[in-house]
Amino acid sequence: MKQEYIITIFSEDNIGLLSRITIIFTRRKINIDSLTVSESSISGIFKFIIVINDTADRVEKVVGQLEKIVDVIKVYANTNNEMVFQEIALYKVSTKFLFESDKVETIIRNSGARILEITRDYVVIEKTGHTEETQRLFEELNSSYGVTQFIRSGRVAITKSSIEKLSEFLKERDSMLEQID
Repeated sequence: MKQEYIITIFSEDNIGLLSRITIIFTRRKINIDSLTVSESSISGIFKFIIVINDTADRVEKVVGQLEKIVDVIKVYANTNNEMVFQEIALYKVSTKFLFESDKVETIIRNSGARILEITRDYVVIEKTGHTEETQRLFEELNSSYGVTQFIRSGRVAITKSSIEKLSEFLKERDSMLEQID
């Protein structure tokens, strides 16, 4: 049965790595729903967060393929309930709606969003949360006030468990490499 998985990839920072990673999903005809890349807590190590919707068997095979990439250090696949995750969304609406009534302000407060910028022409609103929450705010603002611009980031996530102890994995790997030399 298909379900949403968050694949976390730790790697070195090398040119072309993103292309090599995404080609593995393309070859297997797996759509990437979200992709975020940033530096990890370990200097020089980068963290890819990839969200897909597929079966456990296919996810396991993809993880195996990803781990074969030379620049990849470690890959983890988790379900949503094993992770803490958020997205950020920005909404741009006309300033006139903000001053005509307090309904926009009420919507913003009730959704846990905040105003980032107000100009004469527009207001930029920020909301962090899960996709459903940011989408719900978009629909509410758009249906009543017309959102002129909208963008949602990729997912950022960390595990709830201690499985992802990359620093311990790196120490173990370095120690094994020293024994080989």
